[in-house]
This record gives sequence, structure tokens and C-alpha cells, in this order.
Amino acid sequence: MVASFPPTPPGTSPPPGTSPPTPPAAPRWLSLTEVEALARRAHAGQTDKAGRPYAEHLAAVAAGVHERGGSEEQIAAAWLHDAVEDAALSRAWLAGAALSEATKAMVLAVTKRPGEPVEEYTARILATPGALLVKEADLAHNADPARLAVLDAPTRERLTAKYARVRALLGLV
Repeated sequence: MVASFPPTPPGTSPPPGTSPPTPPAAPRWLSLTEVEALARRAHAGQTDKAGRPYAEHLAAVAAGVHERGGSEEQIAAAWLHDAVEDAALSRAWLAGAALSEATKAMVLAVTKRPGEPVEEYTARILATPGALLVKEADLAHNADPARLAVLDAPTRERLTAKYARVRALLGLV
């Protein structure tokens, strides 16, 4: 049986033959580099509506979050913002991932659910700390006139109206 001693007061040595208690290790989260690589692998082979590699959109959203002063947790969520929605990664994977609970919550907040009214979707984003900045960067890239210009007119008009409505519901007008 190992002897148990009370914590050693500062400036003193622990009893002979013992070592000071080791604090529990902090969780090891995926680095932003690892999250980026994971997101790129998860979306490999996917393209956006204009036929561009989907990873370009992810990188633009992550850069937009960074430029807007977002935290590392928000940048990680930006890299993963479409992963669950596009079924590139599962909800079960996300639940067990080495990511902070805040990052996971942001990813789920910006994940659209089938048949969900846009009002409920935007309310969830507004209720989740940090998610609004991720969605703001996503909308900014989605509504970029250069990206929209390569689409046919009906698609461009439909998406422009959709993004404007979401921006209005989020108070980003």
C-alpha cells in the first residue's frame, strides 16, 4: 500500500520516498494544423456549386474567422463547419473528437438539420457562443460576388436571396 500524504506546503520538500502529486493532464486537443488536415481529408473529392475543390471554401471561412479576430476554437469550427452537415464526418465522430466542447457546439450550431425552419437554425446559431462569427465568415464567402458570378442566373438569384435572409435573421445586415 502506498502512503498518502497531504499536499506539500510551498517551499518545502515532500516526505522522503514520495513525490509531489501530479496534477491531472490537460486534455490534448487537435491542433489547428491537424484540424485543417482532417477537414481537407474529410472533404477530399468534393466540389462546391461552381466546381471548385470544397477545401477552398473551408480555407476561406477559416481565414475569415481569423481576420475577424476569432479564437482558435472558432477557427477549428470554421474548418469543420460543413463536415457533419455534408456527412463528411458523423455526429458520433464529432462527439468523441479531441476538440473542445465549445468547438463541437459551434460545429453543431451551424449544421443545418433536414427540414429545419431557417428561424430555428439561426436562433441556434445566436444561442451558441462563438457560432455567429463562424456563420458570418461562411456567409461572406458564400455570397462573394466572384463566387456567385460563375453560377447560372437563377441559382445566383436564389442563393443571394437565401444568404440575405439568413444574414437578416442573424442581425448581420
